[in-house]
Amino acid sequence: MKIFQTITILAATLMMAGCGDFLKESSQDTDYVNTWNDLDELLIGDCYMPVHGSYSFLGDESGSNNYGSFLHLIADEMQEITEVSGLQVFDKHEREFGYFTWQQRVGQNETYSDFFTENSTWTKVYKCINVANNVLKSADDVPQSTTADKQGVLKVRGEAHFLRGFYYFWLTNLYGKPYDPATAKTDLGVPLKTSEEVQDVKFGRNTVQECYDQVLADLLQAESELSQVTTPKKSIYRADSTAVNLLLSRVYLYMQNWNKAAEYARKVIAVHPALQNLGENAAKFAQKSNVENIFSMGGDDVPLLLQCGVKGMAVSQELYSSYSANDLRRSQWYWSNGAYRGVIKAPEGSVSNPVPTTDKNYYHYVYNNALSGSKLEVSSLFWLRSAEAYLNLAEAEAYAGNEPQARAALLTLMKCRYATGAPELNVEGKSGENLVSLIREERRREFAFEGQRWFDLRRYRVCEPYPSKISITHDYTYYEARNSTKATETHRFVLTQDDASWTLPIPAEVLKFNTGMKNNDNQWRTYTVVSK
Repeated sequence: MKIFQTITILAATLMMAGCGDFLKESSQDTDYVNTWNDLDELLIGDCYMPVHGSYSFLGDESGSNNYGSFLHLIADEMQEITEVSGLQVFDKHEREFGYFTWQQRVGQNETYSDFFTENSTWTKVYKCINVANNVLKSADDVPQSTTADKQGVLKVRGEAHFLRGFYYFWLTNLYGKPYDPATAKTDLGVPLKTSEEVQDVKFGRNTVQECYDQVLADLLQAESELSQVTTPKKSIYRADSTAVNLLLSRVYLYMQNWNKAAEYARKVIAVHPALQNLGENAAKFAQKSNVENIFSMGGDDVPLLLQCGVKGMAVSQELYSSYSANDLRRSQWYWSNGAYRGVIKAPEGSVSNPVPTTDKNYYHYVYNNALSGSKLEVSSLFWLRSAEAYLNLAEAEAYAGNEPQARAALLTLMKCRYATGAPELNVEGKSGENLVSLIREERRREFAFEGQRWFDLRRYRVCEPYPSKISITHDYTYYEARNSTKATETHRFVLTQDDASWTLPIPAEVLKFNTGMKNNDNQWRTYTVVSK
């Protein structure tokens, strides 16, 4: 007899949406599930973030146009670019202001007169979590009479556990404090919900420890389930046990469990050791053919964030200068013209009239304009690749005092990133804090604009071996009119070393409905006026 399992997707979605009626069952989509294949299609359509073109799901909070992930804006990867003669002129995107300047409310507009919507990221991620919850509940009821059915259910359950763990990991690191073993049991994270039912309650926030416990429970269950799947995955856009192991390595690294972080990094390297040697292969890095790819999901918003021209954004000078002349990533991953620097990891877009690299508007026409709306092969967010396994292993071993193993893992990666014979490859003399600093610097260079820098800076603050705190400065310039290039005033904002805004505020829409939910301690942001 056929089994018809009703899944109320949108009702579950709105349970954690944070927009008005947080738990009100106001809308439903009904899917009738007969087999594990139906659940698999549900995962693809509603739980995996699609690989868009220059659009990120962690993007525009106004909901009109997606101009990108705020993770790049709040870290030290970008700076505004105001004076580059001969380049295209673009408007500033006011919706970036609240993130770029670390406002008390990230929806703050630049004139302090109104707010943009703040909860689209929260809503989108919790929607995916609730789809995973429904898939996991329904997987128990589909037929498993054949080996293929049993394998299919294991695959679906494993991927749903992986995705739910990944999403809670991201949410916790956006809205909760970084994991500190001494305070994780009292620090606030995000609300946890793992059941599929609509609950007529107002949610509070679980602790960071409870959130990480849930992440680990999901990922370890995913590892168990996906390791039993015997058919190879068909695409880098679907998770397998190797993807789970790499994410587990990262999670344990954040939790300062060095032995487990190293253990899972080695598991990844044992089955997926390949690295793309930039000295032997100059092909664009962010594409499906990259041998390092383990998993890709999310959006690539970098071209639209880094709009080439006056009043736009550029790769920060500090980040760009961190790559030496011997570092092949600088020449293969970036394009510069005068003060402007753009990211070119992805293949060029399709343009009717090719623009030479010497043209000052090359980046705009070939990356920003030509890639807008394209379906790029690899995302800039939720991208797991083998390089991370080597860096996770190097960092964990260095903290654990196993420095020869740390240097060996680090050098394996660096040999694929630097020119042959580069003096930077001489890492034998590195030890203690110098070795850790080098590993962190390489991590910054390796994962630039891949959504990891902000999280790394946060966890370094509470890392028991060699804690590190920095401040970040962002300038924001005002102009006479929207399309004018004449600046009127520049405001300088500083995220200080112990600023509360190292953790994002809970979206205002979520707090409005969930009466009593505690917000983070973000303060009103002040600035100084500077002349440029």
